[in-house]
Amino acid sequence: MPERIYNFSPGPATLPFSVLEEAARDIVNFKDRGIGLIELSHRSKEFMAVADETESLIRELLDVPANYKVLFLQGGASSQFFMIPMNLLGPGKKATYLNTGVWSKKAIKEAENFGDITVAYSSADVSFNRVPEDTEYTVSPDSEYLYLVSNNTIYGTQFSSFPQKDAMLVCDMSSDILSRPLDISKFGIIFAGAQKNMGPAGVTVVIIREDLLDKVAENVPTMLKYKTHADKGSMFNTPPTFAIYCVGRVMHWLKNQGGVAAMQRINEEKAALIYKIIDSGDFYRGHAEKTSRSMMNIAFNLPTPELEAQFINEAAAIGLDGLKGHRSIGGCRASIYNAFPIEGVKKLVDFMARFSADNS
Repeated sequence: MPERIYNFSPGPATLPFSVLEEAARDIVNFKDRGIGLIELSHRSKEFMAVADETESLIRELLDVPANYKVLFLQGGASSQFFMIPMNLLGPGKKATYLNTGVWSKKAIKEAENFGDITVAYSSADVSFNRVPEDTEYTVSPDSEYLYLVSNNTIYGTQFSSFPQKDAMLVCDMSSDILSRPLDISKFGIIFAGAQKNMGPAGVTVVIIREDLLDKVAENVPTMLKYKTHADKGSMFNTPPTFAIYCVGRVMHWLKNQGGVAAMQRINEEKAALIYKIIDSGDFYRGHAEKTSRSMMNIAFNLPTPELEAQFINEAAAIGLDGLKGHRSIGGCRASIYNAFPIEGVKKLVDFMARFSADNS
């Protein structure tokens, strides 16, 4: 087997190697039963045990209150852009959105099909290089919810703390869920595509307060009602069984690392190493304002596009892969989610120091 590279991709992203080894074994022979994991019926006692354990670990790690449902859905996080307003809004109902990047912009476009949407804040005019302070916007008292994206993968920004407003929060946490502790009770809905911080692509985890399940209009299609999936324990139709299994194994790994609080300390250490070299001179220029910097995705530029291309190519040649920035802003980006090892961050920082010295 060739030596593994360090994968800085924003998603699908790196997974714990121990999880990959477990999955490779179980996909062929699940618990020595002579059948592969992806061949199991989703209603079999074996897979139901997998799903129950995965949900239990998510609840434990995030301290999910008893009055919240944990759902395993399909369609990616992008399907939540319309499912949320479809379930919570309707004629005459209002919601407030914060526009801090591509994914919030897409969510706003979908929500406008279902209700009266107010965009209370936008950082589009500064290339989405910051997220707002609470004092920079207001939320109407008759707004059903305040929608935000906690971490913006493309631009490398993140809410260091969540809004303190008299409004129910609805949050896309696709790229930083489980990276730090949070108070679930402040949120009506949290959702996350698994392929960044939880597992492989294919499943979207939705955590929803139970009282919201009955807000949905009767004419909403059955498959697009949260209540449909909550009532059937995410088994209304065949769920993405392999992805759910992998999320469960990642939850086991995360618990063994010390849980979410321990992971936050590690993530802060990893991010600090990269930001330190970015701030050490003017060769590397971070995209995000310092107060809005992400622990998960670090977007930066070099003096010229030519140097950026050289940087990306030379890094890949020594096993530092996936550092090309998003096409919308160019440059470089290091995505260092929970499973990304600190050894890879240190190797990147050493390379950055050598590259700047050789090309300044």
